[in-house]
Amino acid sequence: MKRTRQKRRGGLSRQAEQLVWLATGLAESGSRAEDRYWDQHLTSTIDAVLADDDEDTLNAALDHLYTAHPRAYDELADFIESRAESAPGVSRDHDILLVAAPVLAWSRYRIPANTIPPAVLANLRVHLQAHVLASGVKLALADFLFSPDQLPQGYCATAAFASTLGRAALEGHDLHVETEGMPETAVFLSDTRYLLAAVAVPKGQPLFGWQQPDGAREQALTQWRKQGGACLTPLLPGCAMEVVLPEAYFAASRQADRDSRPYAIRASVAFLGAELETPAANLRAVIAPFHERELEEYRVGFTVRGNEQVVHGVVWPLLGAEDDNSDSPTEIEAVLRDCGVTDIVNLDHRFPLEYCDDCGAPMYPSPDGEVVHAEMPEQEHGEQAPRHLH
Repeated sequence: MKRTRQKRRGGLSRQAEQLVWLATGLAESGSRAEDRYWDQHLTSTIDAVLADDDEDTLNAALDHLYTAHPRAYDELADFIESRAESAPGVSRDHDILLVAAPVLAWSRYRIPANTIPPAVLANLRVHLQAHVLASGVKLALADFLFSPDQLPQGYCATAAFASTLGRAALEGHDLHVETEGMPETAVFLSDTRYLLAAVAVPKGQPLFGWQQPDGAREQALTQWRKQGGACLTPLLPGCAMEVVLPEAYFAASRQADRDSRPYAIRASVAFLGAELETPAANLRAVIAPFHERELEEYRVGFTVRGNEQVVHGVVWPLLGAEDDNSDSPTEIEAVLRDCGVTDIVNLDHRFPLEYCDDCGAPMYPSPDGEVVHAEMPEQEHGEQAPRHLH
């Protein structure tokens, strides 16, 4: 998915140069007729690179265009994503799409990433088909609730997974995910889990309910929150949760990234209220920008009013085109105030992107302008919670 990129050294391969040329041509095209030419050749070239499992070529072309031609970078990134999630080469007669249904969750305990029992999978299928997907769509679900660490890594791996799940959709069965050797899930107080599916329809037919005359995204989200959320709740015991609208894989993942930022702040305030037995009005939030070579993220340090010790923290990463000109502090402050936190300090000088040498946790801003480790007060009860929010 599109992220901030760092330019790499070295020349471009022949295929990477071809991708750069095609994406630049599409970005500079002056008509739909010309667009179709570039579209066709970009599609065939990207499909060939994905089939060769050549992730380096895709990244080299993207890295080059990121600084050389931002508009062409956007075109190429969109095309790579769309081809990777559409299972190229699986069927000539059907459109196939990898779909993600993200779930935002927080808990004092470990957030599960587990195999989904058949009965729950069957219920999820019913509600996806009833409330999210278009009529007559063939559907296959992966029987695992993935953490971010367990998702396919890279465009080529995504294309391979989409192809496997897409074939299952065409054949009319769900996909069993082998968990042996799967990466360990990092422990955060707030995190995202993903239900993955593939849908298949005859070429040119609608995939989602909102593509039909009587459908709407808002209605689909409302029903999915009510019905799909109820099905997912047993999979996340001990967790508060909120679902994101199921969508094409990369679009849903980006929306989950955006939604997870305010969700993490709300989760932090709720967690501190319960853990420290203090209302939101007794919390102080310190917002500060953190830079590497450029602005990377904002971090929010929480203290209890009357005490300078930072007890917890939240990372608010910049996404997509966001930079120094984005008004992220205002957005963060609005979320905090909506949660009931009114004592807010905005620090405007640059902080280095520092992490704890011992545990790897981010360092957070304190009210006196220092970067410190967040430390919860000693508690006489309960299991120790994760130290920071994702």
